[in-house]
Amino acid sequence: MSALPQTTPLALHAAAQAYGSAPAVTDGSVRLSWAQLLDSVRETARVLIAQGVERGDRIGIWAPNTHHWITAVLATHYVGAVIVPLNTRYVADEAADVLSRVRAKALFIVGEFLGRDRLAELRADAPELTIDTVIVIPGDRDAAVENAIAWAELPKLAEAVTLADAIARAESVLPDDVSDILFTSGTTGRSKGVLIPHTRALTSARAWADCATLNQQDRYLVVPPFFHSFGYKAGILASLVTGASIVPQATFDVPETMRLIAAERITVLTGPPTIFQTILEHPARATADLSTLRVAVTGAATVPVVLIERMRDELDFDVVLTAYGQTESGGFGTMCRPEDSAETIANTCGRAIDGFEIKLADNGELLLRSSQIMLGYLEDPQATADTIDNDGWLHTGDVAVIDERGYMKVTDRLKDMYISGGFNVYPAEVEQAMARLAGVAETAVIGVPDERMGEVGKVYVVRKPGAELTADDVLAHAKTLLANFKVPRFVEFRDQLPYSAAGKVLKRQLREEKA
Repeated sequence: MSALPQTTPLALHAAAQAYGSAPAVTDGSVRLSWAQLLDSVRETARVLIAQGVERGDRIGIWAPNTHHWITAVLATHYVGAVIVPLNTRYVADEAADVLSRVRAKALFIVGEFLGRDRLAELRADAPELTIDTVIVIPGDRDAAVENAIAWAELPKLAEAVTLADAIARAESVLPDDVSDILFTSGTTGRSKGVLIPHTRALTSARAWADCATLNQQDRYLVVPPFFHSFGYKAGILASLVTGASIVPQATFDVPETMRLIAAERITVLTGPPTIFQTILEHPARATADLSTLRVAVTGAATVPVVLIERMRDELDFDVVLTAYGQTESGGFGTMCRPEDSAETIANTCGRAIDGFEIKLADNGELLLRSSQIMLGYLEDPQATADTIDNDGWLHTGDVAVIDERGYMKVTDRLKDMYISGGFNVYPAEVEQAMARLAGVAETAVIGVPDERMGEVGKVYVVRKPGAELTADDVLAHAKTLLANFKVPRFVEFRDQLPYSAAGKVLKRQLREEKA
Protein backbone atom coordinates (compact mmCIF):
# COMPACT_ATOMS: atom_id res chain seq x y z
CA MET A 1 0.00 0.00 0.00
CA SER A 2 1.45 3.34 -1.02
CA ALA A 3 1.84 6.12 1.52
CA LEU A 4 -1.11 8.47 1.95
CA PRO A 5 -0.73 11.93 0.37
CA GLN A 6 0.51 14.52 2.86
CA THR A 7 -0.40 17.69 0.93
CA THR A 8 -3.83 18.71 -0.34
CA PRO A 9 -2.62 19.02 -3.97
CA LEU A 10 -1.47 15.39 -3.90
CA ALA A 11 -4.63 14.37 -2.03
CA LEU A 12 -6.67 16.01 -4.79
CA HIS A 13 -4.64 14.19 -7.46
CA ALA A 14 -5.30 10.92 -5.62
CA ALA A 15 -9.04 11.64 -5.28
CA ALA A 16 -9.37 12.50 -8.99
CA GLN A 17 -7.56 9.30 -9.91
CA ALA A 18 -9.47 7.08 -7.50
CA TYR A 19 -12.97 8.52 -7.86
CA GLY A 20 -12.84 10.12 -11.34
CA SER A 21 -16.39 10.68 -12.57
CA ALA A 22 -18.00 10.20 -9.13
CA PRO A 23 -19.67 13.35 -7.73
CA ALA A 24 -17.34 15.60 -5.73
CA VAL A 25 -19.38 18.80 -5.36
CA THR A 26 -23.08 19.49 -5.88
CA ASP A 27 -24.11 23.14 -5.58
CA GLY A 28 -27.42 23.87 -7.28
CA SER A 29 -26.97 23.47 -11.01
CA VAL A 30 -23.19 23.11 -10.63
CA ARG A 31 -22.16 19.48 -10.39
CA LEU A 32 -18.50 18.60 -10.40
CA SER A 33 -16.97 15.15 -10.49
CA TRP A 34 -13.62 14.66 -8.79
CA ALA A 35 -11.92 14.93 -12.18
CA GLN A 36 -13.81 18.16 -12.93
CA LEU A 37 -13.01 19.58 -9.51
CA LEU A 38 -9.32 18.97 -10.22
CA ASP A 39 -9.72 20.80 -13.55
CA SER A 40 -11.46 23.73 -11.82
CA VAL A 41 -8.75 23.92 -9.17
CA ARG A 42 -5.97 23.83 -11.76
CA GLU A 43 -7.62 26.60 -13.78
CA THR A 44 -7.87 28.87 -10.75
CA ALA A 45 -4.33 27.95 -9.69
CA ARG A 46 -3.02 29.01 -13.10
CA VAL A 47 -4.67 32.41 -12.63
CA LEU A 48 -3.05 32.80 -9.21
CA ILE A 49 0.36 31.97 -10.67
CA ALA A 50 -0.26 34.44 -13.51
CA GLN A 51 -1.04 37.09 -10.89
CA GLY A 52 2.33 36.53 -9.23
CA VAL A 53 1.27 34.43 -6.23
CA GLU A 54 4.27 32.57 -4.80
CA ARG A 55 4.60 29.68 -2.37
CA GLY A 56 3.98 30.90 1.15
CA ASP A 57 1.90 33.93 0.12
CA ARG A 58 -1.31 34.43 2.10
CA ILE A 59 -4.69 34.52 0.35
CA GLY A 60 -7.86 35.60 2.12
CA ILE A 61 -11.33 34.26 1.39
CA TRP A 62 -14.48 36.08 2.52
CA ALA A 63 -17.44 34.20 1.12
CA PRO A 64 -20.25 31.78 2.05
CA ASN A 65 -20.38 28.03 1.45
CA THR A 66 -20.48 27.50 -2.33
CA HIS A 67 -18.54 25.44 -4.85
CA HIS A 68 -16.34 28.52 -5.45
CA TRP A 69 -14.99 28.29 -1.86
CA ILE A 70 -13.97 24.68 -2.39
CA THR A 71 -12.18 25.48 -5.64
CA ALA A 72 -10.57 28.59 -4.14
CA VAL A 73 -9.12 26.88 -1.07
CA LEU A 74 -7.77 23.93 -3.04
CA ALA A 75 -6.34 26.24 -5.73
CA THR A 76 -4.64 28.30 -3.01
CA HIS A 77 -3.04 25.12 -1.69
CA TYR A 78 -2.24 23.98 -5.23
CA VAL A 79 0.07 26.95 -5.75
CA GLY A 80 1.65 26.52 -2.30
CA ALA A 81 -0.08 29.55 -0.82
CA VAL A 82 -1.80 29.77 2.57
CA ILE A 83 -5.57 30.19 2.87
CA VAL A 84 -6.85 32.72 5.42
CA PRO A 85 -10.62 32.26 5.87
CA LEU A 86 -12.63 35.26 7.05
CA ASN A 87 -15.84 34.95 9.03
CA THR A 88 -18.72 36.01 6.74
CA ARG A 89 -20.25 37.85 9.70
CA TYR A 90 -17.23 40.09 10.14
CA VAL A 91 -17.68 43.80 9.61
CA ALA A 92 -15.13 45.46 7.33
CA ASP A 93 -12.88 46.57 10.22
CA GLU A 94 -12.49 43.01 11.46
CA ALA A 95 -11.75 41.68 7.96
CA ALA A 96 -9.25 44.46 7.21
CA ASP A 97 -7.40 43.76 10.47
CA VAL A 98 -6.87 40.10 9.56
CA LEU A 99 -5.94 40.81 5.92
CA SER A 100 -3.40 43.46 6.90
CA ARG A 101 -1.80 41.29 9.57
CA VAL A 102 -1.23 38.39 7.17
CA ARG A 103 -0.16 40.81 4.39
CA ALA A 104 -2.61 39.13 2.02
CA LYS A 105 -1.38 38.91 -1.55
CA ALA A 106 -4.82 38.02 -2.92
CA LEU A 107 -8.43 37.85 -1.82
CA PHE A 108 -11.41 35.78 -2.91
CA ILE A 109 -14.52 37.74 -1.97
CA VAL A 110 -18.21 37.22 -2.65
CA GLY A 111 -20.14 39.87 -4.58
CA GLU A 112 -23.32 41.31 -3.12
CA PHE A 113 -24.74 38.64 -0.80
CA LEU A 114 -27.68 38.87 1.59
CA GLY A 115 -27.81 42.63 1.14
CA ARG A 116 -24.12 43.25 1.84
CA ASP A 117 -21.40 44.28 -0.60
CA ARG A 118 -18.30 43.25 1.33
CA LEU A 119 -15.81 44.57 -1.21
CA ALA A 120 -17.43 47.99 -1.19
CA GLU A 121 -17.45 47.94 2.62
CA LEU A 122 -13.78 46.96 2.72
CA ARG A 123 -12.74 49.65 0.28
CA ALA A 124 -14.78 52.30 2.09
CA ASP A 125 -13.69 51.41 5.62
CA ALA A 126 -10.07 50.41 4.93
CA PRO A 127 -8.84 52.48 1.98
CA GLU A 128 -5.25 51.98 3.16
CA LEU A 129 -5.50 48.20 2.64
CA THR A 130 -3.80 47.15 -0.59
CA ILE A 131 -4.25 43.66 -2.02
CA ASP A 132 -2.66 42.85 -5.38
CA THR A 133 -5.34 40.50 -6.68
CA VAL A 134 -9.05 40.48 -5.84
CA ILE A 135 -11.23 37.72 -7.34
CA VAL A 136 -14.97 38.25 -6.98
CA ILE A 137 -17.14 35.18 -6.42
CA PRO A 138 -20.68 35.57 -7.84
CA GLY A 139 -23.20 36.80 -5.29
CA ASP A 140 -26.95 37.36 -5.32
CA ARG A 141 -26.78 39.52 -8.42
CA ASP A 142 -24.25 40.25 -11.13
CA ALA A 143 -22.53 43.61 -10.97
CA ALA A 144 -19.43 45.10 -12.54
CA VAL A 145 -16.57 45.48 -10.08
CA GLU A 146 -13.69 47.86 -10.67
CA ASN A 147 -10.09 46.80 -10.11
CA ALA A 148 -11.05 43.17 -9.51
CA ILE A 149 -11.31 39.93 -11.43
CA ALA A 150 -14.75 38.41 -11.93
CA TRP A 151 -14.96 34.63 -11.45
CA ALA A 152 -16.19 34.31 -15.05
CA GLU A 153 -12.88 35.76 -16.28
CA LEU A 154 -10.77 32.95 -14.80
CA PRO A 155 -10.78 30.61 -17.84
CA LYS A 156 -9.36 33.33 -20.09
CA LEU A 157 -6.77 34.52 -17.57
CA ALA A 158 -5.62 30.95 -16.94
CA GLU A 159 -4.31 30.74 -20.51
CA ALA A 160 -1.26 32.78 -19.45
CA VAL A 161 0.17 29.81 -17.50
CA THR A 162 0.60 26.26 -18.76
CA LEU A 163 -0.98 23.28 -17.06
CA ALA A 164 2.49 21.76 -16.70
CA ASP A 165 3.68 24.80 -14.73
CA ALA A 166 0.67 24.55 -12.41
CA ILE A 167 1.26 20.84 -11.79
CA ALA A 168 4.96 21.48 -11.13
CA ARG A 169 4.01 24.09 -8.55
CA ALA A 170 1.56 21.70 -6.89
CA GLU A 171 4.18 18.97 -6.71
CA SER A 172 6.64 21.38 -5.09
CA VAL A 173 4.39 21.88 -2.04
CA LEU A 174 5.82 20.17 1.05
CA PRO A 175 3.92 18.39 3.84
CA ASP A 176 5.26 20.83 6.45
CA ASP A 177 4.32 23.93 4.44
CA VAL A 178 1.60 25.96 6.19
CA SER A 179 -1.76 25.33 4.55
CA ASP A 180 -3.99 27.68 6.52
CA ILE A 181 -4.14 30.43 9.10
CA LEU A 182 -7.43 30.46 10.98
CA PHE A 183 -8.00 33.31 13.41
CA THR A 184 -9.29 32.76 16.92
CA SER A 185 -9.78 35.49 19.50
CA GLY A 186 -7.70 35.49 22.67
CA THR A 187 -8.43 36.71 26.16
CA THR A 188 -6.81 40.04 25.30
CA GLY A 189 -9.56 40.52 22.73
CA ARG A 190 -7.24 40.57 19.74
CA SER A 191 -7.52 37.64 17.40
CA LYS A 192 -4.58 35.28 16.93
CA GLY A 193 -3.68 33.45 13.72
CA VAL A 194 -3.28 29.68 14.09
CA LEU A 195 -0.70 28.07 11.80
CA ILE A 196 -1.42 24.53 10.57
CA PRO A 197 0.60 22.68 7.89
CA HIS A 198 -0.78 20.37 5.20
CA THR A 199 0.23 17.08 6.78
CA ARG A 200 -1.36 17.88 10.15
CA ALA A 201 -4.64 19.03 8.59
CA LEU A 202 -4.93 15.91 6.43
CA THR A 203 -3.95 13.49 9.21
CA SER A 204 -6.59 14.96 11.54
CA ALA A 205 -9.25 14.95 8.82
CA ARG A 206 -8.58 11.24 8.20
CA ALA A 207 -8.87 10.44 11.92
CA TRP A 208 -12.14 12.37 12.18
CA ALA A 209 -13.54 10.72 9.05
CA ASP A 210 -12.66 7.31 10.44
CA CYS A 211 -14.55 7.96 13.68
CA ALA A 212 -17.50 9.41 11.77
CA THR A 213 -17.55 6.39 9.40
CA LEU A 214 -17.42 8.80 6.43
CA ASN A 215 -16.92 7.02 3.12
CA GLN A 216 -17.04 7.42 -0.63
CA GLN A 217 -20.75 6.58 -0.86
CA ASP A 218 -21.70 9.43 1.48
CA ARG A 219 -23.37 12.64 0.36
CA TYR A 220 -22.41 15.29 2.91
CA LEU A 221 -24.52 18.42 3.40
CA VAL A 222 -22.05 20.93 4.86
CA VAL A 223 -24.00 23.56 6.80
CA PRO A 224 -21.17 24.66 9.17
CA PRO A 225 -19.42 27.59 7.47
CA PHE A 226 -16.29 26.79 5.50
CA PHE A 227 -14.47 29.69 7.23
CA HIS A 228 -14.71 27.69 10.48
CA SER A 229 -12.34 24.80 11.09
CA PHE A 230 -15.28 22.40 11.32
CA GLY A 231 -16.79 23.24 7.93
CA TYR A 232 -13.40 23.45 6.25
CA LYS A 233 -11.54 20.53 7.84
CA ALA A 234 -14.30 18.13 8.93
CA GLY A 235 -16.18 19.12 5.77
CA ILE A 236 -14.00 19.82 2.73
CA LEU A 237 -10.82 18.02 3.82
CA ALA A 238 -12.62 15.00 5.30
CA SER A 239 -14.49 14.61 2.01
CA LEU A 240 -11.27 15.04 0.03
CA VAL A 241 -9.58 12.14 1.83
CA THR A 242 -12.60 9.81 1.64
CA GLY A 243 -14.23 10.69 -1.68
CA ALA A 244 -17.50 11.70 0.00
CA SER A 245 -19.57 14.10 -2.10
CA ILE A 246 -19.82 17.68 -0.77
CA VAL A 247 -23.14 19.55 -0.90
CA PRO A 248 -22.53 23.07 0.47
CA GLN A 249 -25.35 25.17 1.93
CA ALA A 250 -24.66 28.91 1.84
CA THR A 251 -27.09 29.90 4.60
CA PHE A 252 -28.91 27.70 7.09
CA ASP A 253 -32.59 27.63 6.25
CA VAL A 254 -34.58 24.67 7.60
CA PRO A 255 -37.00 24.18 4.70
CA GLU A 256 -34.09 24.42 2.23
CA THR A 257 -32.01 22.03 4.33
CA MET A 258 -34.81 19.49 4.34
CA ARG A 259 -35.37 19.98 0.60
CA LEU A 260 -31.67 19.36 -0.06
CA ILE A 261 -31.65 16.25 2.12
CA ALA A 262 -34.47 14.78 0.03
CA ALA A 263 -33.33 16.02 -3.39
CA GLU A 264 -29.64 15.14 -3.00
CA ARG A 265 -30.13 11.97 -0.92
CA ILE A 266 -27.99 13.39 1.89
CA THR A 267 -26.45 10.86 4.28
CA VAL A 268 -24.24 13.07 6.51
CA LEU A 269 -25.31 16.21 8.39
CA THR A 270 -23.12 17.99 10.93
CA GLY A 271 -23.29 21.15 13.01
CA PRO A 272 -24.23 22.59 16.41
CA PRO A 273 -27.22 21.08 18.26
CA THR A 274 -29.42 24.00 17.18
CA ILE A 275 -29.47 22.64 13.61
CA PHE A 276 -30.98 19.32 14.68
CA GLN A 277 -33.27 20.87 17.29
CA THR A 278 -34.68 23.27 14.69
CA ILE A 279 -35.29 20.51 12.17
CA LEU A 280 -37.05 18.36 14.79
CA GLU A 281 -39.37 21.22 15.76
CA HIS A 282 -40.16 22.41 12.22
CA PRO A 283 -43.75 21.78 11.12
CA ALA A 284 -42.63 20.78 7.59
CA ARG A 285 -40.63 17.83 8.96
CA ALA A 286 -43.74 15.65 9.01
CA THR A 287 -43.87 15.60 5.23
CA ALA A 288 -40.12 15.83 4.51
CA ASP A 289 -38.20 12.81 3.21
CA LEU A 290 -35.21 12.55 5.52
CA SER A 291 -34.86 8.79 5.15
CA THR A 292 -31.36 8.84 3.67
CA LEU A 293 -29.73 10.44 6.74
CA ARG A 294 -27.08 8.16 8.25
CA VAL A 295 -24.50 10.15 10.25
CA ALA A 296 -24.79 13.20 12.51
CA VAL A 297 -21.91 14.88 14.30
CA THR A 298 -22.59 17.70 16.73
CA GLY A 299 -20.97 19.55 19.62
CA ALA A 300 -19.80 23.09 20.48
CA ALA A 301 -22.61 23.39 23.03
CA THR A 302 -24.51 21.49 25.67
CA VAL A 303 -26.37 18.55 24.14
CA PRO A 304 -29.46 17.21 25.98
CA VAL A 305 -29.75 13.40 26.16
CA VAL A 306 -33.27 13.68 24.78
CA LEU A 307 -31.93 15.40 21.66
CA ILE A 308 -29.56 12.49 20.96
CA GLU A 309 -32.44 10.06 21.45
CA ARG A 310 -34.73 12.04 19.14
CA MET A 311 -32.01 12.27 16.49
CA ARG A 312 -31.69 8.49 16.58
CA ASP A 313 -35.42 7.70 16.86
CA GLU A 314 -37.19 10.46 14.95
CA LEU A 315 -34.53 11.46 12.40
CA ASP A 316 -33.41 7.84 12.18
CA PHE A 317 -29.65 8.49 12.19
CA ASP A 318 -27.60 5.30 12.45
CA VAL A 319 -24.63 7.19 13.86
CA VAL A 320 -24.90 10.22 16.20
CA LEU A 321 -21.68 11.57 17.66
CA THR A 322 -20.44 14.50 19.71
CA ALA A 323 -16.92 15.86 19.38
CA TYR A 324 -14.50 18.45 20.77
CA GLY A 325 -11.69 20.42 19.23
CA GLN A 326 -10.13 23.85 19.07
CA THR A 327 -8.73 25.88 16.21
CA GLU A 328 -5.34 25.47 17.91
CA SER A 329 -5.69 21.68 17.81
CA GLY A 330 -6.50 21.81 14.12
CA GLY A 331 -10.21 21.66 14.93
CA PHE A 332 -10.02 18.13 16.33
CA GLY A 333 -9.27 16.33 19.59
CA THR A 334 -11.90 14.01 21.03
CA MET A 335 -14.93 12.22 19.62
CA CYS A 336 -17.55 9.72 20.61
CA ARG A 337 -17.84 6.41 18.80
CA PRO A 338 -20.85 4.98 16.94
CA GLU A 339 -21.47 2.29 19.55
CA ASP A 340 -21.66 4.74 22.50
CA SER A 341 -24.90 5.17 24.45
CA ALA A 342 -27.09 8.26 24.18
CA GLU A 343 -26.01 9.22 27.72
CA THR A 344 -22.32 8.99 26.81
CA ILE A 345 -22.82 10.97 23.60
CA ALA A 346 -24.84 13.70 25.29
CA ASN A 347 -22.78 13.97 28.46
CA THR A 348 -19.24 13.69 27.10
CA CYS A 349 -17.18 14.91 24.16
CA GLY A 350 -15.86 11.41 23.58
CA ARG A 351 -12.32 10.14 23.86
CA ALA A 352 -9.14 11.10 22.04
CA ILE A 353 -9.15 10.41 18.30
CA ASP A 354 -6.23 8.70 16.62
CA GLY A 355 -3.00 10.62 17.18
CA PHE A 356 -4.23 12.64 20.19
CA GLU A 357 -3.62 12.35 23.92
CA ILE A 358 -5.62 14.09 26.64
CA LYS A 359 -5.02 14.70 30.34
CA LEU A 360 -5.93 17.16 33.07
CA ALA A 361 -3.61 19.73 34.64
CA ASP A 362 -3.53 20.09 38.41
CA ASN A 363 -6.13 22.86 38.19
CA GLY A 364 -8.46 20.71 36.10
CA GLU A 365 -7.60 22.32 32.78
CA LEU A 366 -7.89 20.04 29.77
CA LEU A 367 -4.59 19.49 27.95
CA LEU A 368 -4.23 18.03 24.44
CA ARG A 369 -1.07 16.65 22.87
CA SER A 370 -0.60 15.56 19.28
CA SER A 371 1.70 15.91 16.32
CA GLN A 372 -1.36 17.45 14.65
CA ILE A 373 -1.78 20.59 16.77
CA MET A 374 -0.78 24.03 15.55
CA LEU A 375 2.78 25.08 14.82
CA GLY A 376 2.01 28.20 16.82
CA TYR A 377 0.38 31.60 16.58
CA LEU A 378 1.23 33.97 13.75
CA GLU A 379 4.11 36.23 14.81
CA ASP A 380 3.30 35.73 18.50
CA PRO A 381 5.93 33.51 20.15
CA GLN A 382 4.89 34.56 23.65
CA ALA A 383 1.27 33.53 23.16
CA THR A 384 2.49 30.30 21.59
CA ALA A 385 4.71 29.54 24.58
CA ASP A 386 1.84 30.36 26.93
CA THR A 387 -0.43 27.89 25.12
CA ILE A 388 1.90 24.98 24.27
CA ASP A 389 4.15 23.95 27.14
CA ASN A 390 7.65 22.48 26.95
CA ASP A 391 6.27 18.94 26.88
CA GLY A 392 4.08 19.70 23.88
CA TRP A 393 0.76 19.90 25.74
CA LEU A 394 -1.78 22.37 24.37
CA HIS A 395 -3.48 24.26 27.21
CA THR A 396 -7.11 24.55 26.11
CA GLY A 397 -8.43 26.94 28.75
CA ASP A 398 -11.32 24.53 29.38
CA VAL A 399 -11.90 22.80 32.70
CA ALA A 400 -12.88 19.17 32.23
CA VAL A 401 -13.26 15.77 33.82
CA ILE A 402 -12.08 12.49 32.28
CA ASP A 403 -13.73 9.24 33.31
CA GLU A 404 -12.16 5.82 33.71
CA ARG A 405 -12.87 5.04 30.04
CA GLY A 406 -10.94 8.08 28.87
CA TYR A 407 -14.11 9.99 27.93
CA MET A 408 -13.91 13.72 28.50
CA LYS A 409 -16.54 16.27 29.55
CA VAL A 410 -15.99 20.02 29.60
CA THR A 411 -17.40 21.43 32.85
CA ASP A 412 -16.31 25.06 32.88
CA ARG A 413 -14.01 27.56 31.24
CA LEU A 414 -10.85 28.94 32.75
CA LYS A 415 -11.47 31.96 30.61
CA ASP A 416 -14.72 33.73 30.00
CA MET A 417 -15.35 32.65 26.42
CA TYR A 418 -18.87 31.51 25.65
CA ILE A 419 -20.36 29.79 22.59
CA SER A 420 -23.24 31.36 20.69
CA GLY A 421 -24.77 29.28 17.92
CA GLY A 422 -21.58 27.26 17.61
CA PHE A 423 -19.28 30.31 17.44
CA ASN A 424 -16.79 31.28 20.14
CA VAL A 425 -17.34 34.74 21.60
CA TYR A 426 -14.64 36.34 23.72
CA PRO A 427 -16.02 38.92 26.17
CA ALA A 428 -12.80 40.98 26.21
CA GLU A 429 -13.24 41.72 22.50
CA VAL A 430 -16.84 42.80 23.01
CA GLU A 431 -15.87 44.88 26.05
CA GLN A 432 -13.18 46.66 24.03
CA ALA A 433 -15.80 47.59 21.44
CA MET A 434 -18.15 48.85 24.16
CA ALA A 435 -15.38 51.02 25.62
CA ARG A 436 -15.38 53.06 22.41
CA LEU A 437 -18.95 54.26 23.03
CA ALA A 438 -19.22 57.75 24.48
CA GLY A 439 -20.82 57.67 27.90
CA VAL A 440 -19.55 54.22 28.89
CA ALA A 441 -17.45 54.05 32.04
CA GLU A 442 -17.17 50.28 32.52
CA THR A 443 -18.59 47.12 30.99
CA ALA A 444 -18.60 43.40 31.65
CA VAL A 445 -19.86 40.77 29.23
CA ILE A 446 -20.97 37.25 30.09
CA GLY A 447 -22.77 34.45 28.27
CA VAL A 448 -26.29 33.63 29.42
CA PRO A 449 -28.32 30.54 28.46
CA ASP A 450 -30.46 30.68 25.34
CA GLU A 451 -32.67 27.83 24.15
CA ARG A 452 -31.88 28.28 20.46
CA MET A 453 -28.29 29.60 20.44
CA GLY A 454 -26.93 27.76 23.47
CA GLU A 455 -25.67 31.03 24.93
CA VAL A 456 -25.98 34.69 24.03
CA GLY A 457 -24.20 37.76 25.34
CA LYS A 458 -25.30 40.01 28.14
CA VAL A 459 -23.45 43.25 28.75
CA TYR A 460 -23.44 45.07 32.09
CA VAL A 461 -22.81 48.79 31.62
CA VAL A 462 -21.81 51.48 34.10
CA ARG A 463 -22.55 54.90 32.62
CA LYS A 464 -20.28 57.88 33.02
CA PRO A 465 -21.78 60.59 35.26
CA GLY A 466 -24.39 62.55 33.36
CA ALA A 467 -24.55 60.12 30.44
CA GLU A 468 -28.02 59.16 29.21
CA LEU A 469 -27.19 56.00 27.32
CA THR A 470 -30.00 53.59 26.49
CA ALA A 471 -29.89 49.89 25.73
CA ASP A 472 -30.67 50.72 22.09
CA ASP A 473 -27.62 53.01 21.98
CA VAL A 474 -25.38 50.22 23.27
CA LEU A 475 -26.69 47.60 20.85
CA ALA A 476 -26.58 49.94 17.84
CA HIS A 477 -22.93 50.75 18.64
CA ALA A 478 -22.04 47.07 19.00
CA LYS A 479 -23.59 46.27 15.61
CA THR A 480 -21.27 48.74 13.86
CA LEU A 481 -18.11 47.13 15.26
CA LEU A 482 -18.87 43.45 15.75
CA ALA A 483 -20.14 40.45 13.82
CA ASN A 484 -23.75 39.79 14.76
CA PHE A 485 -23.00 36.64 16.80
CA LYS A 486 -20.78 38.78 19.06
CA VAL A 487 -23.42 41.50 19.58
CA PRO A 488 -24.91 41.14 23.09
CA ARG A 489 -28.58 40.23 23.23
CA PHE A 490 -29.20 41.85 26.61
CA VAL A 491 -28.08 45.09 28.29
CA GLU A 492 -28.27 45.82 32.00
CA PHE A 493 -27.16 49.12 33.52
CA ARG A 494 -25.48 49.06 36.92
CA ASP A 495 -24.21 51.74 39.26
CA GLN A 496 -21.11 49.61 39.79
CA LEU A 497 -19.67 46.21 38.90
CA PRO A 498 -18.51 43.62 41.47
CA TYR A 499 -14.72 43.55 41.77
CA SER A 500 -12.27 41.21 43.49
CA ALA A 501 -9.54 42.40 45.83
CA ALA A 502 -7.16 42.08 42.87
CA GLY A 503 -9.25 44.56 40.90
CA LYS A 504 -10.84 42.06 38.50
CA VAL A 505 -14.53 42.03 37.67
CA LEU A 506 -16.19 39.06 39.37
CA LYS A 507 -17.90 37.59 36.34
CA ARG A 508 -18.63 34.39 38.20
CA GLN A 509 -20.75 36.47 40.59
CA LEU A 510 -22.62 38.00 37.65
CA ARG A 511 -23.24 34.56 36.18
CA GLU A 512 -24.42 33.15 39.52
CA GLU A 513 -26.96 35.97 39.84
CA LYS A 514 -28.59 34.57 36.70
CA ALA A 515 -28.40 30.92 37.78
